This record gives sequence, structure tokens and C-alpha cells, in this order.
Amino acid sequence: MTCSAPALDRVFLELGPLTIYWYGVIIAVGAFLGLYLATKESDRLGLKKDTFVDLVVFAIPIAIISARAYYVIFEWEEYAGGPWWDIFAIWNGGIAIHGALIGSVLTAVVYARVKKVSFWQLVDIAAPGIILGQAIGRWGNFMNQEAHGGPITEATYNNFHQYLPDFIMNQMCIGGTMYHPTFLYESFWNILVLIFLLILRRYNPLRGEVFLSYVISYSVGRFFIEGMRTDSLYVVGQLRAAQLISVILVVGAIALIVYRRKTKMADRRYDGSKTSMKKKK
Repeated sequence: MTCSAPALDRVFLELGPLTIYWYGVIIAVGAFLGLYLATKESDRLGLKKDTFVDLVVFAIPIAIISARAYYVIFEWEEYAGGPWWDIFAIWNGGIAIHGALIGSVLTAVVYARVKKVSFWQLVDIAAPGIILGQAIGRWGNFMNQEAHGGPITEATYNNFHQYLPDFIMNQMCIGGTMYHPTFLYESFWNILVLIFLLILRRYNPLRGEVFLSYVISYSVGRFFIEGMRTDSLYVVGQLRAAQLISVILVVGAIALIVYRRKTKMADRRYDGSKTSMKKKK
């Protein structure tokens, strides 16, 4: 479908030589609100007040580096012929959520061992904050006009997209063509996952299962939405990296839930209370 609309300004603020982009501001807001959610729950469960603040001091820089490294590795041909500093230009977009998760989880593993706290408790508490940050962060992609899907047909627009706010669809008008706002689809899915996790933890599941449920539910949505995108990273041929990783994460998380239950490794509940180790006759 053809269209004509000016793009929103990507610049949030200019202070002399310093340019601050909406992309970075939105990512920062998402990270802050995610941290706020985690610290409130951490305090409720009796952890030290600085537990998540200290963790985030290490996790955020490592997550950004790993997210960028993941993207650059899969898009190496794009950067190999250009100036080396383009590799670090994250304000132009180009970070991968899966890369950020890998870096964050590894950081949490090390942090938990050093601080002698439960890794599963940390990631359970963090999971709702992570998905909230992801939901907000996708609007950074919106400002950069990236992470969108293929062209929208006029029939599809008339049946659905015309009811969305004009500022969203106008921003999806790129080069005279209207594209699917897949960033919006994923942001909406992430909000649903957030609601699901907040409800799940009220039922005091086994420790680790809030986080693993986050991995499963987010990955399911990402698998389908990724299939609509035009800027996917590819492993080989037409095999999309995010879809492959999503399948691995879903299978792995389900297998881990079953294994931890059968071996009684999950011997505590979300709130830290001990589970019964006796088998029913």
C-alpha cells in the first residue's frame, strides 16, 4: 500500500556536540521501570535493598555489549567494509534481545555465586521487569522505523490498521510504502506476558518457574512475529536466527521445568518457602 507521511524526528535533544536520540531514551526508560518493578518485589521478599541495583550496574553494560555483539556477528558483512566505529553506533539501532538475554543471564549466574544468593530467585523476580523493559524498548525501534514487517495491503489496512493511531501508521510509512508495525505486535504480546507472569507468581509456583515461563511465553510470540519481519538476522539461507533460538529456548525451558521437578531440584517455592519432599502414597 502506498502512502505519504513525514517520519518523526529521531533526535530527543541536542546539547552542543552531544545528540541524544529517542531510541536511547526509550531503552533507558524501559530499563529503569523494569528495575523499579524488580526492586519493589525484591524488597517484598526480604532481599537486601541494593541487590538488584548492584546487579543492574553490571548487567546493563554487559547486556548492551552482548546484544550489539550478537547483532554484529550475524550482520558482519554489513560492517566489514565500513568504518570500524560503526560497530559501536547503537543509536542507529541494531541490538538483539537474545544477545542481551544471554549476557544478562550469564551476569546473573556469576553475581548469584559471588553474593551467595539463589540464581533462580534473582531471575524469577527480574522476569516481569525484563519483559516490561522489552515492551517499552520496542518503541525505540518505532522511532528508528525498524523491526517492522512487510508491506500492508490496502484490504488489510482497511480491515485493521486504519483503527490504529495515525502517528503509529504514519511512522510505518517508509519510502512511500506502508509496513506492518511488528514492533507494536511484539510490544503488545510482551504486555500480555507481563500480566501472565504477575498472575503466575501470585500462585507461588516452584522457584525458577516464573523465569522459565517468561522464556517460554516470550519465545512463542517472538517466533511468530519474527516470521513477519523484513530485517531478521539469518543463521544460514532463510533460517531466521531468532526463530531458531526461540524454538531452542521453548524446548529447553520446558525440559528444564520437567527435569527440576522430577529430580526435586526445585525444592523451594517462589516466596522461598520449602516444598514437601514426601511422595504421596
